[in-house]
Amino acid sequence: MKIEIDLCLQQGRFTLDATFSVPSGLTVIFGRSGSGKTTLINAVAGLLKPDRGQIKVGETVLFDAASRISLPPRKRRLGYIFQDARLFPHLSVQRNLFYGRRLIPARGRTGDQDQVIEMLGLRSLLNQYPAHLSGGEKQRVAIGRALLASPDLILADEPLAALDLPRKLEILPYFERIRDEMGVPILYVTHSAAEVARLATTVVVLDGGRVTQVGPASEVLSDPNVVPTGVRSVGSVLQATLVSHHEDGLSELDAGGVALFVPRVDRPIGTRMRMRISAHEVILSNRMPEGLSALNVIPGTVGSIRAGEGPGALVTLQTQSGPIVARITQRSANLLGLAPGTQAFAIVKSVAIAPEDIGGGGSSAPTGIL
Repeated sequence: MKIEIDLCLQQGRFTLDATFSVPSGLTVIFGRSGSGKTTLINAVAGLLKPDRGQIKVGETVLFDAASRISLPPRKRRLGYIFQDARLFPHLSVQRNLFYGRRLIPARGRTGDQDQVIEMLGLRSLLNQYPAHLSGGEKQRVAIGRALLASPDLILADEPLAALDLPRKLEILPYFERIRDEMGVPILYVTHSAAEVARLATTVVVLDGGRVTQVGPASEVLSDPNVVPTGVRSVGSVLQATLVSHHEDGLSELDAGGVALFVPRVDRPIGTRMRMRISAHEVILSNRMPEGLSALNVIPGTVGSIRAGEGPGALVTLQTQSGPIVARITQRSANLLGLAPGTQAFAIVKSVAIAPEDIGGGGSSAPTGIL
């Protein structure tokens, strides 16, 4: 199902002028605060009316200024997940879950309600009320409510922003499962590079109300001039398979034939994984290192060196695990004699790979640079 957006919307001094088309999957709307991300999805939801343009989900036209079509929000068949769960405090979890579904005629309802409840682990919570739920539990209910509304599209506006790290780690796998198993397209707003790395099948970058890039994470986010949250968000996304768990608390991944060790991943052996490695956590050597505490050493060939305005440089290493980016100083690159075509080794400490940077990759998750 294709999502096609071409709209212009003026709000005070701010103008959103966005045009893009993306396939089904999880599309991340990525940008700094104030770039127009929430304005964009509120226009898709029908909460804001564009001054011109068209919004189309599959074959359904939600808005077309030229044809004077503007479906009201209740007729757009959308599920909306906000930063805060926005549950009805006087309704039980079960009644919150089915609030939107009851408005859909029985013949138009999609999705298996028992499957959604089991997937989100909500069975034991059905008779409870929001006041007695944790932040992560509330957000799981909000996700379930959106899915059970039989949506053609889910809108998620920074759904993890209000959660602490343990709760984020709790919720991220549910979005991975929706992406891989449910078949419902998602427009997902975030400014977190870790969420982009784990979730995105397509990225739309917004800057100052305009779309600056559209494409896979491996292409769009490899350039520090494109990444809206700055050079420290640049890194690599590798596809790997979980092959074993070790007694010392590490899990072993196979990334294109290279063994990588990371903090324990609570997934079954054989799971396809998607892993982000920050460029500033990668050390380079021009020879096979010895006597290091770092467990992950990945051989490769220098593909490119991009000098920054300051002393730094981004070195892209082509490896059998995929492209790996290292952020080092230009002086280090010169001392090591690095140049396109030369051999080098990427060194990554296991503990430098954060838990939020490791997740289920899905069968079609791309490998590349973030």
